[in-house]
Amino acid sequence: MNQTQKIKLSVDAVVFGYSSEKGILILLIKRNSRTFRGSWALPGGLVRNEESLEEAAKRELNEETGVSINFLEQLYTFGTPDRDPRNRAVSVAYYALVSPDAFTLQADTDASAADWFSIEQLPELAFDHQEIVATALKRLRSKVLYQPVGFELLEEKFPFSDLENLYQTLLGYPIDRRNFRKKVLKFGFVEATTERQKHAGSGRPGFLFRFNRQRYHELVEQGIHFEL
Repeated sequence: MNQTQKIKLSVDAVVFGYSSEKGILILLIKRNSRTFRGSWALPGGLVRNEESLEEAAKRELNEETGVSINFLEQLYTFGTPDRDPRNRAVSVAYYALVSPDAFTLQADTDASAADWFSIEQLPELAFDHQEIVATALKRLRSKVLYQPVGFELLEEKFPFSDLENLYQTLLGYPIDRRNFRKKVLKFGFVEATTERQKHAGSGRPGFLFRFNRQRYHELVEQGIHFEL
């Protein structure tokens, strides 16, 4: 028997941030719609007829959190029949890496609030968003082993220890700091600046570092082999 297909297409955005105090962060919104009202969830919503999937993800993210991102990477498609109690809905999920300090959160439309949460202390999430977050984190931890990622999560200039701590947090286990530093600096896409770290601790403050994006793209074209 032929049936009329009634499938809604939506998008969800997993936006990662990083804090030296709280570790890996996820941007969540508190739902203001009838379904799961008051529950925390990923920013997202239905795709409009005239927009692409990525355009929809960027729009929903901006409308619900005030965050504008130029690049989102497609993660996975989630289509379990009962994932949305309202209707049959398929969601294409995207993820991005940003520095939380670069944005001022402003909830609007279907969101009554927007905030950053530690990946270690996430509230119960609406729909299947817990699964989407877990999938995004798995992808990120896999990618960090063969491609230098995460610089979007740091300040423009950072102590090298921040990069080491970020990688340890992403991987979920300790790294050999001496070998890590040697390997990263060998490629040349992380370079020392003339500025020193400002802190009140004992000893002379170390230099700050920055990510050389041009050098990194040159290495990519040459066929960089980055593996921890």
